[in-house]
Amino acid sequence: MTQEKLLNIASQFALEGEIASIDALGEGFINDTFVVTTVGEAPNYILQRKNHIVFPDVPGMMDNIKAVTEHIKVKVADPMRETLTVIPAKDGKLYVTEGEKYWAVCLFIPDTATYDRADSTSLAYQGGVGIGRFQSLLSDFDKPLNETIKGFHNIRWRFEQWDATIAADPVGRVKDLQTEIEWVESRRDEMLAFWSKVESGEIPTHVTHNDTKISNILFDKPTGNVLCAIDLDTVMSSTSLNDFGDAIRSYTNTGAEDDKCLDNVEMSIDMFRAYAEGYLSEQRATMCQSEKDWLAFSGRYITFEQVLRFLMDYIDGDKYYKIAYPEHNLVRTHAQYKLLQSMERQYDEMCAIVKELA
Repeated sequence: MTQEKLLNIASQFALEGEIASIDALGEGFINDTFVVTTVGEAPNYILQRKNHIVFPDVPGMMDNIKAVTEHIKVKVADPMRETLTVIPAKDGKLYVTEGEKYWAVCLFIPDTATYDRADSTSLAYQGGVGIGRFQSLLSDFDKPLNETIKGFHNIRWRFEQWDATIAADPVGRVKDLQTEIEWVESRRDEMLAFWSKVESGEIPTHVTHNDTKISNILFDKPTGNVLCAIDLDTVMSSTSLNDFGDAIRSYTNTGAEDDKCLDNVEMSIDMFRAYAEGYLSEQRATMCQSEKDWLAFSGRYITFEQVLRFLMDYIDGDKYYKIAYPEHNLVRTHAQYKLLQSMERQYDEMCAIVKELA
C-alpha cells in the first residue's frame, strides 16, 4: 500500500501532531500493521488493517477492546502503558472503513520489548504473570461482550462441525483416517462433559484473551517486567481456563506444532510448572474452586480441540489453515496428538502442581 493511501487513512483518526512517516511492522499473518511516527513530542501510533474475513464483526471487536481497556485503566498505576489505548476516528467511531476493509489505531507504547517464543522457564513464568494479571484485572468486569468468532473453543460447536464434515467427506479422505478419527471419537464424551460444566455455570465465564502466546505479552524495557497483554482482537467471554490451556499447548511443547519428527514432541513439565506458577501468582485469589480443579485439564482440552480442528480441516480439503504441502494438516494432527498423549501421561503430576501452587 502506498504512503499516500496510508496517510489518507491515518489522517481520519484523532491523532496528535503531524505525521512524519508510516512504516510496516511485523509480518502481518492476520492483520496488516504499521507504525505511525509523528513530528516532535507528539506520541506515535499503531495503525492496523483488521482482517474482516477472520473477524467478520470488526465494530463489535473494537467495542470489546475499548470496554476492557477502559476497565483496566482505572485499576493500574500507569494507564497509558499498562494497557492499550484505542484512538477513535475523527467521527467518533473506533474504526475507519476503506471499502470492505476496516482500519483501527491505538497508541504506540515506547520502551517495550516482545518475544517470539518462550525458550526458558523464567520467560514462561513471566508469560503466566502477563495473562494471569490480565484476567485478574478483569475478574469483576460485568458488561456483555460481542461474540466476534462464533463458537471459539466451544467443543460442542466443534463437534457439530466435525460430524458434518465426516458425513460429507468432500475429498474422500475419511476411508484412510479411521485411526485418527478414533483418536477424536474416543475422547468425545470426556471433552463434552468438561464443556457442560461451562454451559451450566459450574465453571464460570469471564473475559478471556484467547490468543495467549508469549508474543502477545508486552515487556517494559527499563525493568524487564511484564507490562500488559496486547493483540486484544480475540477478547471475548468464556472460561478463563481456555487461556491457560492454550498457553500450555504452546509453551510446553518441546517440538514444533507441525513437527514431522514425533520424537521431538513432548510436554515439558518444567515449563508447565513455570507458567502455572506465574499465572497463579496473579490469579489464585480470584479463581473459584471449580476453576482450580479443572485448570490442569484445560491443557488437554485445548490440545484435543486442535487435534480435532487440524484433522477436520484435512478431511475438508484444507480450507481453513494455510498449508505448505498436501499432508501439512495431517502432520499437524499427528504432532498435536503426540503432545496430547504426553499431557495425558503426565496429567497426575500436572494436577499435583496446580494443587500445590493454588
